[in-house]
Formats: sequence, structure tokens, C-alpha cells
Amino acid sequence: MGIDLKTTVACVAVLVVPLAILLFAQWPLRDWVQAYSRQTNDAAQVLFALYVAVAVTVTSVSNAHLASAHQPATSSNASPLWKRYAMLMCTAPWALLIVWTSSAQVWESVVHFERFSETGNPGFFVIKFAGLLLALLALGHCTFSALRKSQATGNE
Repeated sequence: MGIDLKTTVACVAVLVVPLAILLFAQWPLRDWVQAYSRQTNDAAQVLFALYVAVAVTVTSVSNAHLASAHQPATSSNASPLWKRYAMLMCTAPWALLIVWTSSAQVWESVVHFERFSETGNPGFFVIKFAGLLLALLALGHCTFSALRKSQATGNE
């Protein structure tokens, strides 16, 4: 049972409107109300971190990422399976390094509900978790992509 791409996009797309509202509200709150602009900024940072963590992987999976238009020209010798394994070999070390080095810090941050240092507002732990989530999603995407292609073609 796989993750449905359309459902994931719909869930993440829900974050776009509140993010835009929060980003827009910062300046009127700072200039006219002269209050709550920092809290608005902190909330926007949390939503943006979650949005980016998932959106980068979703755009890569659906070939909607800007970099997907700059793929090297295919030759007769280059199989899609070879490209999938190359993506795995390039992405997996980076993702594993991020997971290995950040897991303990993210865990501590989540356990203590780490706050933003300038405002003291809770939620900074979500930003750290989003970085780890991005690495895990990238690792999962390249791994499952390589495995799915090798099973479909029968190659090992």
C-alpha cells in the first residue's frame, strides 16, 4: 500500500494559504498594530518548513521539480534503471548523513519542545523535524524508485 501522491499534495497544499496570510500579515501587524509580528513570523516559519520538506519530494516524484527539465539527454545505452540507481547512489549518502547527524538533536528538540530563541515562542522543534523529514523522504523516494524499477524489469 503506497502513499497516494494526490492525497499528499492536497494535504500539503492546505498549508499554502495560511502561510501566505501569515507572511502578508507581518507588515501590517508590525507597522500598524505594533504587536504580534514576531509571533506571526514564527508561525510562518513553521508552516514553511513543513511545506518545503514535503513539497520538494512531491515535486521530484511527479517530475514537476524545476531541475527535472534539465535531465541529461538519454542515449541508447543509458537505461532508466541505471538512472534510478545513480540517483540512489548520489542521494542516499547525503540523506543518511543528515539522518545520522541530526536524529539526536531533533529528538532532544522535540522532547523539550524547543522554542524560538528570539521570541520564546514554541515551535522551533518543528523546523528541526522538517529538516529530518526532508532527508527521510528523499531517501525513501530514491530507494523505492530504484527498487520499483528493478522489480518491474526483473533486473537486479
